[in-house]
Amino acid sequence: MSGQPANWARNVVFGAKDLRAPSSVTELQEIVRGGDQVRALGSGHSFNRIADTAGVLVSTSSLPPVIEILPGGSTVKVAGGVRYGELAQQLDRTGFALRNLGSLPHISVAGACATGTHGSGDANQSLAASVIALEMVTADGELARLERGSAQFTGAVAALGGLGIVTTMELEIVPAFEVRQFVYEEIPATAVVAHFEEIFSSGYSVSVFTDWRGGCGNRVWQKQCAEVPGPAESGAAGSGSGGSGSGGSGSAGSGSGGSGSAGGGQTSWLGGRLADGPRHPVPGMAAENATEQLGVPGPWHERLPHFRLAFTPSSGKELQSEYLVPREFGAAAIEALGCIGDRIAPVLQISEIRTIAADDLWMSMAFERDAVGFHFTWIQDDAAVTPVVSSIEKALAPFAARPHWGKVFGTPPETVRGLYPRWEDFATLLRRYDPAGKFRNEFMDRYFTSGA
Repeated sequence: MSGQPANWARNVVFGAKDLRAPSSVTELQEIVRGGDQVRALGSGHSFNRIADTAGVLVSTSSLPPVIEILPGGSTVKVAGGVRYGELAQQLDRTGFALRNLGSLPHISVAGACATGTHGSGDANQSLAASVIALEMVTADGELARLERGSAQFTGAVAALGGLGIVTTMELEIVPAFEVRQFVYEEIPATAVVAHFEEIFSSGYSVSVFTDWRGGCGNRVWQKQCAEVPGPAESGAAGSGSGGSGSGGSGSAGSGSGGSGSAGGGQTSWLGGRLADGPRHPVPGMAAENATEQLGVPGPWHERLPHFRLAFTPSSGKELQSEYLVPREFGAAAIEALGCIGDRIAPVLQISEIRTIAADDLWMSMAFERDAVGFHFTWIQDDAAVTPVVSSIEKALAPFAARPHWGKVFGTPPETVRGLYPRWEDFATLLRRYDPAGKFRNEFMDRYFTSGA
């Protein structure tokens, strides 16, 4: 191995003695069977050492890029190393869609699901919640299959890479749909708290971007299903009363896109105004790599992410953190973070607030609770960011904040354990599938001790 591999942000240089990229499942089985320590590497978009190993790091990107619509037209089988953007393009060409996507289409399917990564929307669950079956190479080199409904399935989907190396997943799909995207800027910070429910129920997927400086530096990115009437079509005017956000788990575009009476192309909303041109999530950065806005309808996969697949969203010179709190604490958590905004702002590029629907996956940050996610994109300066992260964790502690598994956090292991009701069950599952600790690393040992 020439040179040590690193993650996308290059804040983590992996300690692996070897990097392998098998071209077949059989080759992957041989690597796992013959290794003492093995760890899967997805697209490298984690910001901590969750993917690290002192042994063999295995990239799944060279495995056959399976994307197959299964009989019945409600499921797609996809290789774990395929990126969401590539999957989405092929699905759309055949008239299908995923219910939701993350901010970046560049992330791998298996890696995103393993860490509980999510998109946004009152009725949209984490990406892993769409998984109905998976196949993985386990510690003995054998291929195991788990399906929804089996006793271990809900512990094995968002498994942090601890049970094996995922080769394929089967995901629920829905008919393709179109989305239009609006950006509102100069929203007062007070309006974000006072109109919290209105904002997040106003579209299929909604994000608030803020710099935590107070004042009017907030933007609302509102993504609505194109079939939902806008204000001109529905006769709505003024600030509106918000949408219903009541899509549940039904097919996309079937009522979960908001009513269109809040925002949705109005020139003003909540004290802010409709952006007069495309915007980048980070103020001042060129908007060319952001997905199309200004209410132009387009395919779901070209609107739900914030960034276009064809562009790298940034140079990678950043760090990221994220915390999910129960939905009922969303407004209070915003106020708590606002109180330390003077500490956050100097080391922040941008922060994003999103909502996520509850799921039943044991290690998902949205396990059994509708959630609000607070995401922070930092400057790439560990020494400056670390104490601020500690301040955020202290501010969010009263709200049982679960840190994102793949991002920068310092929450003590004993605290994290107390946030997951099925923690002991998952620890038991780890021992069952990997008794010798082949897939363990320092990160897993820190949070899941061998005696846990």
